[in-house]
Amino acid sequence: MGVCRNQRLPRALAGLPALALMAVAATTTLSAQTVMAPRLVVRALTNGDISTYQLPSTTQNSGGLNTVGLGEPLYLEVQVDISYTASQVSPVVWSLTTKPATSTAALVASPLGSNVPIAEPSDRLAYQVAGRQLLRPDVHGIYVVSATVTAGSAGSTTVAQTYIAGTYVGISACKTCHNGGLATVMVPSWSQTAHASIFTGGVNGVDGSEYGANCIPCHTVGYDANSTVQDGGFSALASQLSWKLPSVLQAGNFAAMPAALQNVANIQCENCHGPGSEHANYGGDTVAISVPTNTGACSQCHDEPSHHIKSAAWANSMHAVTTTDPAGNATCVGCHTGTAFIARMNGATITDTTYHSIDCYTCHEPHGLTAPANDSHLIRNMKSATLGNGVQVTTAGEGILCMQCHQARVNAATYVDSTAGSAHYGPHEGPQADMLMGTNGYTYGANIPSSAHQYVVQNTCVDCHMQTVASTDPAFLNAGDHTFKTTYAPTGKAAEDLVAACQTCHGPEVTSFNFPLFDYNGDGVINGVQSEVQSLMDQLSTMLPPNNSVKTSLTIDSTWTKSQLEAAYNWQFVNNDGSRGIHNTAYAVGLLKASIANLQSQK
Repeated sequence: MGVCRNQRLPRALAGLPALALMAVAATTTLSAQTVMAPRLVVRALTNGDISTYQLPSTTQNSGGLNTVGLGEPLYLEVQVDISYTASQVSPVVWSLTTKPATSTAALVASPLGSNVPIAEPSDRLAYQVAGRQLLRPDVHGIYVVSATVTAGSAGSTTVAQTYIAGTYVGISACKTCHNGGLATVMVPSWSQTAHASIFTGGVNGVDGSEYGANCIPCHTVGYDANSTVQDGGFSALASQLSWKLPSVLQAGNFAAMPAALQNVANIQCENCHGPGSEHANYGGDTVAISVPTNTGACSQCHDEPSHHIKSAAWANSMHAVTTTDPAGNATCVGCHTGTAFIARMNGATITDTTYHSIDCYTCHEPHGLTAPANDSHLIRNMKSATLGNGVQVTTAGEGILCMQCHQARVNAATYVDSTAGSAHYGPHEGPQADMLMGTNGYTYGANIPSSAHQYVVQNTCVDCHMQTVASTDPAFLNAGDHTFKTTYAPTGKAAEDLVAACQTCHGPEVTSFNFPLFDYNGDGVINGVQSEVQSLMDQLSTMLPPNNSVKTSLTIDSTWTKSQLEAAYNWQFVNNDGSRGIHNTAYAVGLLKASIANLQSQK
């Protein structure tokens, strides 16, 4: 079997037309560069989707990969630019142009209705669905699907995609090449992660009696109770071997399992990369395995509220829909696109400047290559963060990763003294790391005091912005966790702050961020911290051109004097931080007061 199939796949790949190998090609090109070209994708489908959009409970999940197990679904989706009206988009003409000779698979209507949106939040802002189909490969090998659509005045466009179908081979096959040495270190590093032992610990009773049969689908390879195909996955083998979860969870249960089941137990390579038979059996051809490019591989397990909420929370974050404006700019994409940030953290030259949301892989290194320097969250980089003025942060806990991007990006001491006024003058939009650490404001040579948050909050940004929110709380999935938001506004009600993290130090009397602390603006009244800081900002802004008005932003040009630019930098520094003094009250107040005093001295 090995020799025959080993010869078949490379020949088939070599014989495919360029259209299929390139994955997407067009018979005509769009004339307007601002219009997104049609594309063909596989939509990921999660347990959260099945529940939210009321799909049948027997609906099969999908990681959205182009490598698929036999009997598993490919939820195919043609997407066109969101600007087109319904009348401008023709029905999609589908064709299964290539499949193995013995396959009886066919394109059929997709079970996903119009109420099911595009999977990725950022894609919903640019695309709309033009048509959907379903394909379940049934034989090892190559499947090529093409789709033709007419949208607007662009003419007819044909897009195509190649899919590889196979079976699951388990960790023993992956170890053959990915076990260290001159090959790769993926398996050894992965073996130290929680993914590598989560099923073993569960079945051995490490997690107590809470571990049950409903945990197994996500903790094993290729599990699909709704499929009857022998795909080599855990569910198929368990049925074949008549294995059941032991009624008593205790040490030794895993060791007593059949070796074939042990081989596909725990969260392994194929959970994220798809079935590896075609990749492993045919010389390690990289075309025959998937590298996830969206959140589907993670969301197929981490999207099942109310207990697995990471993906659902992230979908409500700004990270999920970060601005596309910096795409294409190599100096910006290192923070504004996920793939470029990964390259930057790896110390590599950034070559991919296309847009990609800040998703799971951006912040987490799934193979465990960053362990054991960080914790079980597999955070991509926790070594240090260097701010624009050269300050190196090493003791901010898990928040160090946030600080890689949320910083001023300039050295205030030299920038302010050497930069002329313009519409682009000032620190970058998110100088939260600088503010929290009490550095990189324009100090006029004075010693500006700093608050204690950087010392007493172990994981800095993370401890406050990723608070746990109870599933019964109206803020659930809308604040805290992977939304990174600390404020939530219930429909028709005033905004509420997540203050649980604050109360651990400041006490239960703190019910909002704007709690009274001191009369910082000197008006004789102790208002909330944020109100006090805002009052100082307003006092400073009225001293800047045009005078005598409270400003929500500054319009800076080349006519501004050096003193005005110094003050403008600090006003923007506090304004762009966004916390109105909560990150570092003493430093924010000190910078504003110093700026006010300096401008007053100029009169």
